[in-house]
Amino acid sequence: MTVLKTSLRNFLAHKGRMALSAIAVLLSVAFVCGTLVFTDTMNTTFDKLFQVTSSDVTVSAKGASDTGETTSDTGKPPVLPAAVVGKIERAPGVKSAEGTVFSTSVTVVDGDKEKLSPTSGAPTIVGNWNANDARTMKITTGAAPRGSGQIMVDADTAKKHHLKLGDDIGVITAVGTHQARVSGIATFTVTNPGAAIFYLDTRTAQQALVGRTGVFTNVNVTADAGVTDARLKRDVSTALGTGYKVQTAKEVADANQQDVKSFLDVMRYAMLGFAGIAFLVGIFLIINTFSMLVAQRTREIGLMRAIGSSRRQVNRSVLIEALLLGVVGSVLGVGAGVGIAVGLMKLMGQIGMHLSTDDLTVAWTTPVAGVVLGVVVTVLAAYLPARRAGKISPMAALRDAGAPADARAGVIRAVIGLVLTGAGAASLAAAAASDHATTGSAWLGLGIVLSLIGFVVIGPLLASGVVRVLGAIVLRVFGPVGRMAERNALRNPRRTGATGAALMIGLALVACLSVVGSSMVASATDQLDKTVGADFIVQSDNGSVITPQAVDALKSTPGLERVTEYKVLPVTMTTPDGKVSKNESLNAADPSYAEDLRTKTVQGDLADAYGADSMSVFAGFAKDHGIELGSRVDVAFQGGRTAKLTVRAITSDDVVVDKGAMYVSIATAKKYVPADRMPLDVLFFATAKEGQQDAAYKALKASLHDYPQYTVRDQTDYKQALKDQIGQLLNLIYGLLALAIIVAVLGVVNTLALSVVERTREIGLMRAIGLSRRQLRRMIRLESVVIALFGALLGLGLGMGWGATAQKLLALQGLKVLDIPWPTIITVFIASAFVGLFAALIPAFRAGRMNVLSAIATE
Repeated sequence: MTVLKTSLRNFLAHKGRMALSAIAVLLSVAFVCGTLVFTDTMNTTFDKLFQVTSSDVTVSAKGASDTGETTSDTGKPPVLPAAVVGKIERAPGVKSAEGTVFSTSVTVVDGDKEKLSPTSGAPTIVGNWNANDARTMKITTGAAPRGSGQIMVDADTAKKHHLKLGDDIGVITAVGTHQARVSGIATFTVTNPGAAIFYLDTRTAQQALVGRTGVFTNVNVTADAGVTDARLKRDVSTALGTGYKVQTAKEVADANQQDVKSFLDVMRYAMLGFAGIAFLVGIFLIINTFSMLVAQRTREIGLMRAIGSSRRQVNRSVLIEALLLGVVGSVLGVGAGVGIAVGLMKLMGQIGMHLSTDDLTVAWTTPVAGVVLGVVVTVLAAYLPARRAGKISPMAALRDAGAPADARAGVIRAVIGLVLTGAGAASLAAAAASDHATTGSAWLGLGIVLSLIGFVVIGPLLASGVVRVLGAIVLRVFGPVGRMAERNALRNPRRTGATGAALMIGLALVACLSVVGSSMVASATDQLDKTVGADFIVQSDNGSVITPQAVDALKSTPGLERVTEYKVLPVTMTTPDGKVSKNESLNAADPSYAEDLRTKTVQGDLADAYGADSMSVFAGFAKDHGIELGSRVDVAFQGGRTAKLTVRAITSDDVVVDKGAMYVSIATAKKYVPADRMPLDVLFFATAKEGQQDAAYKALKASLHDYPQYTVRDQTDYKQALKDQIGQLLNLIYGLLALAIIVAVLGVVNTLALSVVERTREIGLMRAIGLSRRQLRRMIRLESVVIALFGALLGLGLGMGWGATAQKLLALQGLKVLDIPWPTIITVFIASAFVGLFAALIPAFRAGRMNVLSAIATE
């Protein structure tokens, strides 16, 4: 009980010094709990939505996917004949059956040809208004659509795009463009996760989405009272026979939820990973805090030992303080985590994914996990300082405050750090020299872990040298004040090393990802320059196929020398070794594609693969199946006949564009696939006549004005789009890493604040002999800057090494250009100096306000 009282008294006495460490624990726990609450809430939202929107039993075509995405490579959804509804109605246990038709392979535009699709990645759905939808939506303005000239829109989409009754809407599908006017607006009675939904009457929906009436994509079946879904499914399946997909409400909901779950799992684990990084950085802050508190209380602890306290009691006293810190920080972190989750929900609402706080889900495991994790991490981080406190002897009561450094421990630490760093460097070298991506990735992961730990352990040794160099470059220009700042940073290399290491971790990851992202863009750009011979690429950004009407518009564009069609055909292959490869695909294109994409071959000429009954395979496939030039492959085209194709070219695996593609000519494909089963084009290549590139570019955009679902890009546009995609991903990652960097900044603030307290008497003496408040504040700011630059230098150097090694592995996938983004690296390094200045503001201000006489009198 005495130990507990002592610990509580010490904790309350130093609550100001503990505050920043508590904030670090709070932030880390908040991020973990916020992630769990946010993803659990999204799961709850989608669970409710799928349960409410699913009928008792759903019948769909055999080729329909489990998740409701029914669009095939023809751009039209698989359908059922309308007669199926009658068969189902006559089945036992059926109360009602209603045919529905919908598609997600659509683009909807307003009267100005502006897309009305969600920006959150959620689907755009067009279907017929039916009784099942009426369960989850209420018409709040206007009326349901009647006739081909009317369409109804969901309220969220109407609000976002300022749609009102009578506004013109265009529905663009593989069939063509259907024009209608808004007749009504329907509001969700459940949470809308962000989809844009449009309703037509049944006949119009059939014609606009499928191209003919008398068909449905699904049939929603409602059971009689007392009939279970499982029994209803069995009876409906018996009535229909084979050739149909019959699913219960639970099966449909589970299939939809599984698709969402995959996305949520990626989000959850990624965010928890960044929370783990923040925890790791927080560990250094906590270690520093308790190490400095123990050092400052050396005489106090020595007196406790002198009057009878055992090592175990002293050790336990420090750990109880850490326990109190962990509990306070974790409990506050759990509450902050719920706030973060609500904030994320509001943020998702800004980008179109609406989540209601009514569905806020806080499982009992979330606060428990947050508190346990925060407490365990805090106590473990305080273990080493507590152990050092227990070693303080009673004689320390007769010495000045501050525990003497253990020289032997410093040597052992340096040796261990050098060994770990060397092992990490060797692992990175092994990764760079690896010929296989899987093996290389394992070596890379090991190298990152070992080199990171090695740099952390060896930090004090590095601090002694690096800070001197930085001091000579940055601090000496400030005269005596700069030299004092340098000596203060060197006074305790262990503390400086730990503080710099906290910043090092976040910046190492930033540098690594910057190098990888920049190298990917540079490599892809280099490949595009070397391989793409066409001037323009036309495709849909959402993966939609190109309609025949758009194809005609493309081909009639003036100023073009050639236009190349490009299709993807699903096939099953039987190779010469007798193996059957299902779910393969052939890329069918015009012969001019050999000029549009200059793909390297290891054998043969790619142009020959576009001859009659000819094809190409990629080198890996050829090696796995014993294929050589002249080999015959049996190719069963989906929806068509089986062909015997001769391999005329084997393409290199060492490419980026169309990696792993197998080619055949469209003419050959048409011999074996009926016209009505031939997939539509997925993209087009176009080449302008000599000297007419600019005019052709404008003409192409004009030709596709009525088809806003497609984008025309020249090579410059394509490179920029690629750069933007990678840049958006990196910006998201940088945003998540910001949490770790914030915690690291708190570590610098905490170190300086405790250092100021530790040097109170020294500061008073310097002020007494003439050091001004301004000079004192500058000295502390410069000390902070050099510590921040030390951490930045280590982090950026380590991160660039990781990134360069990762690029060597990417080179195995064809991304061979190493590009160091020096502007980013230099900007981050300079920004680190400003981080140091910011971190020193409060400690410098407090130091400047000290009373000189009181400071000198401090024990």
